[in-house]
Amino acid sequence: MAKSETQSSLFDTPPAPTNAPEFSVSEISGLVKRTVEETFGHVRIRGEISDCKIHSSGHMYLTLKEGNAVLASVCWKGQVSKLGMRPEIGMEVVCTGRLTTFPGQSKYQLVIEQMALAGIGALLKMLEERKKKLQAEGLFDASRKRALPFLPRVIGVVTSPTGAVIRDILHRLGERFPRPVLVWPVAVQGPGAAEQIAAAIRGFNALPESGAIMRPDILIVARGGGSVEDLMPFNEEIVVRAAAESKIPLISAVGHETDTTLIDFASDLRAPTPSAAAEKAVPVREDLVAQVYDDGARLFQALRRMIQERRERLHLTQRALGDPARAIEPLAQRLDEKTERLALAWRGYYDRRASRVGAALLRHPRDIIKDAALRLANIDQKRLFAWKEIYTRKANRVENLGSVLGHLSPRAVLGRGYALVQDAEGRVITTAKQLTPGDKIGLEFADGKAKAAVE
Repeated sequence: MAKSETQSSLFDTPPAPTNAPEFSVSEISGLVKRTVEETFGHVRIRGEISDCKIHSSGHMYLTLKEGNAVLASVCWKGQVSKLGMRPEIGMEVVCTGRLTTFPGQSKYQLVIEQMALAGIGALLKMLEERKKKLQAEGLFDASRKRALPFLPRVIGVVTSPTGAVIRDILHRLGERFPRPVLVWPVAVQGPGAAEQIAAAIRGFNALPESGAIMRPDILIVARGGGSVEDLMPFNEEIVVRAAAESKIPLISAVGHETDTTLIDFASDLRAPTPSAAAEKAVPVREDLVAQVYDDGARLFQALRRMIQERRERLHLTQRALGDPARAIEPLAQRLDEKTERLALAWRGYYDRRASRVGAALLRHPRDIIKDAALRLANIDQKRLFAWKEIYTRKANRVENLGSVLGHLSPRAVLGRGYALVQDAEGRVITTAKQLTPGDKIGLEFADGKAKAAVE
């Protein structure tokens, strides 16, 4: 009996007749799947996103929760880009789709086809939390703000090319101060708008400073008014980060004066309207022209006053110093007197030296020796010794006179670096006044003569 009970517990035995059907795991999984999909083929589910990630395949997996209940959800790759919003943890949303089961894990999940925020309150809450997050990162700090250029060479505009916004901006720029405008066309609402706006901001910043397309000196990101949902692309984190990273000063002009988006906090300046952004981008040309004229007049008056003050100071200085010509006249007269005296002194010195040389009547030593020899032949031998002594003294005297003659000779003076200047007739030139330009003169040096012309 025990053996029979053991065998019945180990092996399946045909059950007693019953109405309960028998299913395999695959069969029951398929039945549950069909039942769930037929019963909940189109549902709208409201909940808070507690987990959200995008797989490398492009599919998005998230979890909706409410209280202690959770619902696994999936949004396929082709539908993610059509959601029109970027899901974030903590966001309260209403998802539209269908329920299905996942047999591999015996669970059910929501296949999301559409997603929307659960009312304006949820949207505002989400924006406030996003603002706090970005502000904590320092993206809205005043220290990051850059000053706008006074007069930009080129203005870049990120907006829709077909709306009234670009026309308003161009019209306002034309009235104030026309400047070249580069428009980067983007969608300003709907799916993909945020990505296009961020790409445009980064695209302008990527332009080289000197190239075929001139890099703008200032950017304007603009769109007209609309609902909170319409302005959502300008609240997206990708757009706010692109605005904060922009190296080009950026003006945000999104919506009307009462509209506020997160890009306003990251931009360098917020304008209430697109037209106001154009006004902040450039000055008024007529005002600048008037200011230039006014500054020119003030500069001219200041220059006149400065010249008048300098003239008065110069006049007072002139009166205090007296006439410089009167102070120079006595000095010029003394110079003329010294010049004349120097010329006369040189001439007298030259004449005295020349007369001394001419009066000396020196004889050649050979003649003197010859005469002495004749006289010696006529005297006796007793007086020979005395005559020798006399001859020696005479010879020494002759040598001394020859030496003096050599020193007094004009040729000796010329040997010391001087030159003798004579006119064409051989007269000695002693002063510069004796010469006029074009005169022919002769120059005598120690080693020769040369001719020259006076300039």
